[in-house]
Amino acid sequence: MTPTVYGIESLTDISLDSGARLTLTDGPLQLGWKHSGMTADFIAQVMALQYSRSKKDYVQAHHDIGYLSNELIENAVKFRQPGEILIEAGIFQGSFLIRVKNAIDGVTSTRFQQLLRRLQSKDPGELLLEQIETNAISPASGSGLGLLTLLSDYDAKMAWAFEGSDDQPVILTTTAAVAMPPSSNP
Repeated sequence: MTPTVYGIESLTDISLDSGARLTLTDGPLQLGWKHSGMTADFIAQVMALQYSRSKKDYVQAHHDIGYLSNELIENAVKFRQPGEILIEAGIFQGSFLIRVKNAIDGVTSTRFQQLLRRLQSKDPGELLLEQIETNAISPASGSGLGLLTLLSDYDAKMAWAFEGSDDQPVILTTTAAVAMPPSSNP
């Protein structure tokens, strides 16, 4: 079955075989929020090393990689069906790329695809302001700020691929890229 793709489709074709690959697995410790932060920090530490020639570049790379990684991993942990979460990350043509793959249920898939269609119809900055206002009025509205912040403030390039049918778990593959500091790029 051909996946349904939203966002920048060419991101889904980039190979991350020469990068890092991690798998978060359910187990006796129960996969949870704390694993998102620890995993994102590990990825940021490893990937930002090549920018350590300049403290400013290293700090910027570490921050951007950590923020992007944490948002994607948190969402995968929060919305997943039981099972593994595959994370691939690497530096590709001056950008940090991360790909997170996990299973979600059909209802979550449908809701998320509706959100992505809305994202394609408006400027992310406008949507971010609207969501901040909505969250201030009704805390039950759900945040949604992380994704919008990535698109608006970090100028993240993103793609989402949905594989499967709504009556079985859908495999969601999220790929994102952010530009790295130019002065230290290898």
